[in-house]
Amino acid sequence: YLIAVGGWPIALIGLLSIAAGLAYTGGPFPLGYNGLGDVFVFLFFGLAAVCGTYYVQAGTVSPAAWWAAGPIGLLATAILVVNNLRDLETDRAAGKKTLAVRWGARAARLEYSLLLAVAYLCPLLMGLTGVSSAWVMLAWLSLPLARSQFDLIWRSQGRVLNQALAGTARLELVYGLLFSAGLLIGRWMT
Repeated sequence: YLIAVGGWPIALIGLLSIAAGLAYTGGPFPLGYNGLGDVFVFLFFGLAAVCGTYYVQAGTVSPAAWWAAGPIGLLATAILVVNNLRDLETDRAAGKKTLAVRWGARAARLEYSLLLAVAYLCPLLMGLTGVSSAWVMLAWLSLPLARSQFDLIWRSQGRVLNQALAGTARLELVYGLLFSAGLLIGRWMT
């Protein structure tokens, strides 16, 4: 159905998504085990998912869709970063070369912090540049949840990070709902 509605661009996104999924842990150079998982999660759980969905609905991809895809991809990547931070020692022992293994726990925590910071910067920039109304700033109502996950990431390690894994997934959901509500309200108010 999606291909019938969206045409070859959706077919291409679908095929690339399947290939990336298979290449994530399989093949001669598994992406997730060689430090490329973060990039592919951002691309496929952010840009491809959001822009592909928008394209199916609108037949085009607006600047606002690209902007909206960014923070969603960043927060999805943050979930992976928590997972890789939690599994750092077992991944190292198994020979996996995630970014957390390559760069270390401190760098993984910095990456997580940067992902969250840029995700929260996006709505501000969208409002300031006129890509969207200021209503998109509703996403900032999730900042207390982001702060609690940030604190947990910086003070915990090992299995305790399961809490941050669940919390970051919850953060992406809450952020996404508030962000979407802001986009909708802004659209209705204009």
